[in-house]
Amino acid sequence: MKVLNSSQMKEIDRLTIEEIGIPGPVLMENAGRQIFLTIVRKFPDFIRQKIVIVAGKGNNGGDGLVVARHLFNHGCQPRIFLLASKSEVKGDAALNLRIAENIGLKIEELEEEKDWLSFGEALAEATIIIDAIFGTGLEKAAEGKYARAIDLVNKSPAFKIAVDIPSGLSSDTPQLIGPAVKADLTVTLGAPKIAHVLPPAEEFAGEVIVADISLPRFLFSNEKHRIEWLEKEKILSCFQPRKKDTHKGTYGHLLILAGSVGKTGAAIMAARAALRSGAGLVTVATPRSCLPIIARSTMELMTEPLPETKEGTVSREALPRLKELIKGKDCLLIGPGLSLHEETAELVKTLLPEINLSCLIDADGLNILARYPELLRKLPETCVLTPHPGEFSRLSGLPTAEILARRLELAQNFSRQYGLILVLKGYRTIISNADGFIYINPTGNPGMASGGSGDVLSGLAASFLMQIKDSFLAVAAAVYIHGLSGDIARERVGERPLVAGDLLRFLPAAIKKLEDLAREKPGPGPREIGLIPLREI
Repeated sequence: MKVLNSSQMKEIDRLTIEEIGIPGPVLMENAGRQIFLTIVRKFPDFIRQKIVIVAGKGNNGGDGLVVARHLFNHGCQPRIFLLASKSEVKGDAALNLRIAENIGLKIEELEEEKDWLSFGEALAEATIIIDAIFGTGLEKAAEGKYARAIDLVNKSPAFKIAVDIPSGLSSDTPQLIGPAVKADLTVTLGAPKIAHVLPPAEEFAGEVIVADISLPRFLFSNEKHRIEWLEKEKILSCFQPRKKDTHKGTYGHLLILAGSVGKTGAAIMAARAALRSGAGLVTVATPRSCLPIIARSTMELMTEPLPETKEGTVSREALPRLKELIKGKDCLLIGPGLSLHEETAELVKTLLPEINLSCLIDADGLNILARYPELLRKLPETCVLTPHPGEFSRLSGLPTAEILARRLELAQNFSRQYGLILVLKGYRTIISNADGFIYINPTGNPGMASGGSGDVLSGLAASFLMQIKDSFLAVAAAVYIHGLSGDIARERVGERPLVAGDLLRFLPAAIKKLEDLAREKPGPGPREIGLIPLREI
């Protein structure tokens, strides 16, 4: 599902009205009705609820007036407060204002202090508040009466439903630009916006429902719409049943350059993740002294001892053997537990420009890459980097705080600049490619924030790179499955006790869940009535 900014959404609205010929009032009616249906499903006893609608003078307020009319027609008595004089309401919103008054709805204008006192009393008694003040076009902080209204709404204990976007948020950024309504539920129209899916703004959106208001779906397929919420339907093609006439070579041979004294666990977890996600063969190349630990850990693994430094890391003398090992392999994973020893770093520096197969670089591999940034332009054609924000800070030279504030933009720019796939890990992991396309991953939870989680992802992603032809989709599927494994683990063991080993334990269940879905035909569900829960796994 595409994630849009305000200008993209505005252009889709314009094309729908001017070129397709669906009138604006029809879209507003559809929007209001979908929000009404959401209320009915959420509150079957809505007639007994005390509902307050706070409307602005624009189209967002017009949507709120349509909601009020449908509530009124079904026996509810909503109170409507307008943050403007009636004469300021124009266009399609003015049409729905007249209709509302014609059927007997009272519109209360917030102009004098006594009006605000009445508004405050209504909010204190309300059980549901419909926020229809601002839409997706807001560009600056809410001020004056708008900020006052937002503050009063937030102080109410009522359940808050935002129309399209919580008022006060900018749809173009996940950053807060000023005071904003903290909604319990947002019904967004046509497509999610950036503020709905990334923190901190997403925390103000609550549960997000995407409502179909009859905007033609092909308008969302524009090449300019490059950000996508990663739904499971997008990756089901990666989990179709395997062909019967296959063998281990069909699913690839992965070489993992990993491990050092004291860090063999990282290599083991990456290797196990690769095996559990369907890799045909996995070989771990590791310092000679580390080999017995790794070899004994997993009987399905193959291992290769490499010359080592006196500190127990891979020596530069391992280069000739590594060059031989790479021959005939389908993917190379570099980094888990590798160390930053000077000889090891020199080895990686020499090896990387000579690689001519798919490559995934993680952990210490990334830190070595940051030490020699000129290597970024000498990486193989299919190369995946999987940094967390701290590692990306070292790669990009930017402060971590700036990275966290500009994740989408910086990930997109970095992938384009160096022609690679970037997995910027964290809450709502960002996956970007050389063409500037981005997936935002919905799966995962805070319990996964512990050592080894990234090693599991690196092995999983390297395995999928060998099995799935579309490298970008392969990596996206790996990130999704990684998070889903964590979500299943949370259900079984809780968040605090969750460790990386639990991700490995529940990885088969996560993959099976997608395999089962891939075999099924889609049945009736929310999509048929045009209401899609955004965070549904």
